[in-house]
Amino acid sequence: DSGIGGLTVAHAIVTLLPKENIVYFGDTAHLPYGEKSTAAIQAYAVKIAHLLLEKNCKLILIACNSASAAAFDLVKEYIGTKAIVMNVIDPVVSFLQQHYAQKHVGLIGTRQTVNSNIFRKKIEKLDLGVRVSSYATNLLASAIEEFGNHRVIDSLLDVYLAHPDLENIDALVLACTHYPIIKNRIAALYKKPIDIIDPSDIVAAAVKKTLEKNHLLNNSGTSDKHFFISDYTDSFAHNARLFFGEEIQLERHPLWD
Repeated sequence: DSGIGGLTVAHAIVTLLPKENIVYFGDTAHLPYGEKSTAAIQAYAVKIAHLLLEKNCKLILIACNSASAAAFDLVKEYIGTKAIVMNVIDPVVSFLQQHYAQKHVGLIGTRQTVNSNIFRKKIEKLDLGVRVSSYATNLLASAIEEFGNHRVIDSLLDVYLAHPDLENIDALVLACTHYPIIKNRIAALYKKPIDIIDPSDIVAAAVKKTLEKNHLLNNSGTSDKHFFISDYTDSFAHNARLFFGEEIQLERHPLWD
């Protein structure tokens, strides 16, 4: 991921799969990905995938919706059979297929994710009558990087969630891995209860299922966690400690020297 957003997914995976070794790459030098071009995200993603292959990763998860939309197919082609490649979009689409047929689902994410229409295209192919209304809430990821789960975020949410495209929805998909950090604030702004779909646990469950299917699940030993960043930021270091409840050693690894 480009910043702290992917930590929501990493934390869910560590919680569900405590025996697995985790290698996390935060491309902090290029955050947020939602504002970058498809070509730029693809270039970053391939470089990161190369590093993760060097670290002998058996499964590579693109823990960012923008990067999943822009670079999943390219990374999968680049990796070939050397590792399993997953994204954070397909598990959520499967979840909606199982639970939200004939429902109206709202979706918020970065401009890159929303403009790609990837969720709508995948869901429409299922032909289950799921109506998807997407809206780009582009400043949220950067605000969360800066302020975390702070009340200052409420001003942005007031504007974004009042958009007509998000009226009368049955559920809201948080299609940016940053957004689960503020899901309590998002839920509080709705006058009637709606389902807030946090992809973190959904994606972690999909990772476990994939590892089991391929007989790659680690059921013994202790877990090691390694965190690489392309540039040091105080917010990443602070949030990594908060998410995992321990001192996290960050290793700087620029994508281009």
